[in-house]
Amino acid sequence: MGGGNKIKSVAVIGAGAAGAITAAALKAEEAFDVIRVFERRECAGGTWIYDAAVRPNLLVRPGALPDEVDPPLEIPQSLPTVTRPNQQERFSTTPIYDSLTTNVPEIAMSFSDARFPYGPFAPHHIPRQYIENYFALHKTDSFLVLNTTVEDVSRIDHPSNDGSTQWKLTLRKHDAFQNADVWWEERFDGVILANGHYSVPTIPRVKGLEEYIQKYPGRVVHSKSYRSPGVYQSKRVLVIGNSASGTDLSRELISAAQLPVYQSKRSKAWWEGDSPPAGIEWKPVVSEYLSDGRILFDDGTYLDDIDAVIYCTGYKPSYPFWNTSKNGQPLWDDRRGKLVKSYWHTFFRDFPNLGIVGLPRVLTFRSFEYQAIALARLFANRNPVPLPPAGEQRAWEDEREQVRRRERRKFHDITWDDGETHEWLQGFLKWSGLGTLTGQGRIPPPLTKEMVWAIENLKKYRPGGDDGKKGPNGEPAEAYEWIVVEESRKRDVLGFV
Repeated sequence: MGGGNKIKSVAVIGAGAAGAITAAALKAEEAFDVIRVFERRECAGGTWIYDAAVRPNLLVRPGALPDEVDPPLEIPQSLPTVTRPNQQERFSTTPIYDSLTTNVPEIAMSFSDARFPYGPFAPHHIPRQYIENYFALHKTDSFLVLNTTVEDVSRIDHPSNDGSTQWKLTLRKHDAFQNADVWWEERFDGVILANGHYSVPTIPRVKGLEEYIQKYPGRVVHSKSYRSPGVYQSKRVLVIGNSASGTDLSRELISAAQLPVYQSKRSKAWWEGDSPPAGIEWKPVVSEYLSDGRILFDDGTYLDDIDAVIYCTGYKPSYPFWNTSKNGQPLWDDRRGKLVKSYWHTFFRDFPNLGIVGLPRVLTFRSFEYQAIALARLFANRNPVPLPPAGEQRAWEDEREQVRRRERRKFHDITWDDGETHEWLQGFLKWSGLGTLTGQGRIPPPLTKEMVWAIENLKKYRPGGDDGKKGPNGEPAEAYEWIVVEESRKRDVLGFV
């Protein structure tokens, strides 16, 4: 950045795992006068907060993009002010279901200075408690501004008129006592986005699906509103998808739903065998929904009298607070599935005082730590090696997009088996370097042999299926038992994250 550290105030958006480690990394630099962590929920925890009561009819339009279903709110003309409570859906509830456990071994789900209390795959309340405690552990809980939604982020000129910029944040806090929304503005030298990407559910566009949803209200849901199998007692259920949530839901629905539970999938997951677990029947991709309730599949087969369709088809990143007009460009390209003008999945070519933590599909919490430390070091102007010039950053982005398009892979997915994860983390190590002699700044943690072994060998799902074995109540045998995988069975170890 040069010329001394001009970033003295930093806003972090989101108090999940990414926000927790970012706050700790910024504090450790001892270079910033103001650090704020804005969180729209009532506590820290991010996507790991459990919401027992959810709206089952919270369903996005098939094929709709986040900017269509999660648009920005209208900002009051004069601030500060108080308005009536917002009624627009903001997708703030989480997708946590009762039986959810982590997918990644706890050594990689933990930050380097504090481990989960147990593992390797912990129930969902453990990471939630861990994140909240982590703020207290580093005494960054005083940075938290809870029940506060960032509604607008706009770039403005720095008051010094030296050509640098700041960020103006428009904030909204619901006052339950007044039953009103309180609006105000704050300015920061730097902003780090840590708001996650598991908020806005996505459902693919399928012929006849919109009409089917209208004719049979409540029959189609997204896994975000699923909590337990009890409500599907004796019902004929079709689950769409076979990633982590699709696998979990299909297996546990066997205990309640009418058998078999149907599971529609596009391709084979690495943990699946040649035949489905007992109680589950595999189906190909849905090709059409008919007005009489019949569901057609790609292979010409069909199902009648389905009581519930659960879409386990994931989420799309959403940044409704980003003011594209005032910032001169969008932040995220929905159609290409990528950040705009980004570098190393963390930095922004046109905005040196903006960063993002937690986006790539990789080692979750532990990889967030590398991102956060590198950004904190850059914002503190203590990075021993500068980021590459804009031309090199552009070349990286263009080349990656071309390769990913050719390989039909997502831009921000990072693989393990081909060494890409190691290369990615090594970049943060280079830009972060060491802290100061007097102890300012965190140091990127080592990728230890213990962690590598756990990532490559400890698996939540049994590879190859369960060979049709049943438990005492008819459930798949050992459906939720983690195992150690033999060397020959390892493959695409981060593919489920």
